[in-house]
Amino acid sequence: MSKTAEIPCWNLDDVFHGFESEEYKKAKNELKTLLENLGIELENAKPPSDIKSTANWLFELLGKLDRLETLADTLSAYVQARFSTDTRDALVLQELGKVEELLVPATKILVLFRNLLARYEKRIKKVISQDSRFVDYAFVLEEALMFQKHQMLPQLEDLAADLGRSGADAWSRLQDSILANASAIWNEATGERKTMVELRNLAYDADRSIREKAYRLELSIWKTYEIPVAAALNGVKGTVLTLNKRRGWESAIDASLAQARISRATLEALIGTMEESLPMWRRYLHAKARLLGLERLSFFDLFAPLQKQGAMIKSYSWPEAKDFIVRQFGSFDEEMARFAEKAFENRWIDARPREGKVGGAYCTHFPAAKQPRVLCNFDGSYSSLITIAHELGHAWHYENIKDLPTLLSQYPMTLAETASIFSETLVSNAAMAAMEKDARLPLIELHLQDACQVIVDILSRYYFEHDVFEERAKGEITPDRLCDLMLQAQAKTYGEPLREDERHPYMWAVKSHYYIPGLSFYNFPYAFGQLFGMGLYSIYKKEGQSFAAQYRELLRSTGSLPAAEVARRAGFDIEKPAFWQTAMKAFEHEVEFLEAQSCNR
Repeated sequence: MSKTAEIPCWNLDDVFHGFESEEYKKAKNELKTLLENLGIELENAKPPSDIKSTANWLFELLGKLDRLETLADTLSAYVQARFSTDTRDALVLQELGKVEELLVPATKILVLFRNLLARYEKRIKKVISQDSRFVDYAFVLEEALMFQKHQMLPQLEDLAADLGRSGADAWSRLQDSILANASAIWNEATGERKTMVELRNLAYDADRSIREKAYRLELSIWKTYEIPVAAALNGVKGTVLTLNKRRGWESAIDASLAQARISRATLEALIGTMEESLPMWRRYLHAKARLLGLERLSFFDLFAPLQKQGAMIKSYSWPEAKDFIVRQFGSFDEEMARFAEKAFENRWIDARPREGKVGGAYCTHFPAAKQPRVLCNFDGSYSSLITIAHELGHAWHYENIKDLPTLLSQYPMTLAETASIFSETLVSNAAMAAMEKDARLPLIELHLQDACQVIVDILSRYYFEHDVFEERAKGEITPDRLCDLMLQAQAKTYGEPLREDERHPYMWAVKSHYYIPGLSFYNFPYAFGQLFGMGLYSIYKKEGQSFAAQYRELLRSTGSLPAAEVARRAGFDIEKPAFWQTAMKAFEHEVEFLEAQSCNR
């Protein structure tokens, strides 16, 4: 286990030297001026009459928008980074609110820009085709024109945003609030209570009686709150249906596909592969049941840990974690290894757990400084090692696009997990290969457990949300009906290995993703990211280090091309099932390993 003193906190001085620094104040003032001036300019904008002048005018306008995006992203990321490491700092909370308020006009500017492109669409397209400066901007501008066809008049978009704060956004906050604050009595004798979050965390407890008790208490809490949470879901989905109709979307899935930058053919190939893989995942679930000494799993067994008696799983000091990750990155790409070394040496990673710091992990970036930062909570465990590798994968992704205009570095969620899954796989495979067989068992099962959630449970969520939109279009959906739809979705995916009488009818109340008004079907992109990253890793295993340069170029293109074209440039077709099937096969040997271990018990 590492010593606390050697675990770093990050250094943000390369971004800003604090809220009172001149560079921070200057950035805020510049952003405010840009927002005001661009709002006025776009209200009355009219391009010059000749093509050459129009090209210069458009290029200059894109430069202003790019600068706005650079400043907005940097300021937002900086205050959020400060908040993440000290949530109790009143000054940070105050500044967070100020930056959010400052950015309110940004939505209107985006609407006005799209409208401007649409008004002069023919001339804009002619400019794009004739001027080489716009080659990389072609897709982004075409995408803006596409979204313009699906937006209301500026005043209606403004009204929708204003009403959203007390409408769909408020419904979303209600679900968040209930999830965060609901609790139940855990110990009658002492009066000890456990929150919903604490109860859900007990799903990972090694004691089955504790897992079951937590599960049943959780269901009882959701039964108590099912009416307001169902009202929240009806409110959010009803709003989405209304706005989608006004914006000309045929369905919520069409809007989601556009946001994800994928075609329906890609989605069908992905979902089809997930469905075809279900027998493999059911074999995994049966094997886990045998390893736990059960005939079949209950929902509260899905996250049960497997730890063979006496098996020792290696722990890592901070220097050991650093050296291991850098070495594995270098086995694939020396440039990637040098970048990781730089991130460790320059304190771009905040890894020290402490009071006031948020849990979990994430990667953020600061376009004005052209640097990323990683937040995690290192405890020396194998899981901590993999988390750092995962987040450094995100950072490596940014390293490959940092010199592009900010407008060309905004990639969709479908592609966001590409580098992180790839990097995580590099390190996890090497770490497990170095362990004794008995120690590998719980880690391989943990990897399958996570992947099962991303494939099997995500598929159930996709089915459920599809059904919810169909039924919500006809009227309000009762809590009982929502439970029925969820159980039907779980039956279709988990199948026979999961007991029918001990599934989770209230997963619709648990998952906050259903309650995000601006992002429907926040489920399949997770499966896309998992399999896309695994698919790339499979290609690397065939081609070796020669794939590294191609991989860097792929990452560089993720913000300026649709996902299918990004994949095509790497030599594969995500609109056909073959790629996804190859990626899914990567789990087969782990399932076979687990089955063999379960038969020996």
